[in-house]
Amino acid sequence: MKEKLLEINRILVEIYNDVNHIEEYSIKNGEFKDLSITEIHTIEAVGMYGSSTMSEVASRLDITMGTLTTAIDKLIKKGYVERFRSDVDRRIVNVKLTNRGKLAYRIHEKFHLDMVKSIMDDFSEEEEDILLSALRKLSRHLKDIYMKKDNRHEQLV
Repeated sequence: MKEKLLEINRILVEIYNDVNHIEEYSIKNGEFKDLSITEIHTIEAVGMYGSSTMSEVASRLDITMGTLTTAIDKLIKKGYVERFRSDVDRRIVNVKLTNRGKLAYRIHEKFHLDMVKSIMDDFSEEEEDILLSALRKLSRHLKDIYMKKDNRHEQLV
């Protein structure tokens, strides 16, 4: 049993690292060499359509407003994001993607879809269903653990 757990852990860590390396390589050798993975994820969190408040984006990324402000400042300088105040409440700051930001979003989304399609080419329909079920369980379990730890932290503070 312990050997299985160790192998599962090793494989999960390898997959995580491999996806990160592939993603880094894709960004550095693609059209958007000036972006980091963190910046790409910030672009994703801003969202493709409409605008989001800074608070919404910070919440999606689970980062502080200060950290997000620094990231957004860099993305504005690079031409990927616009920032503006709400007409209704001037205290609310909104952000939205520029056309260049939307293009980066779409290309990154296509990268992920192409990667998954390539992986799934080697799977039978039954294997796809089994993998999807296992990944759903894994995701649900990790979220449950994270939420429990997050709630424990709030109770201690």
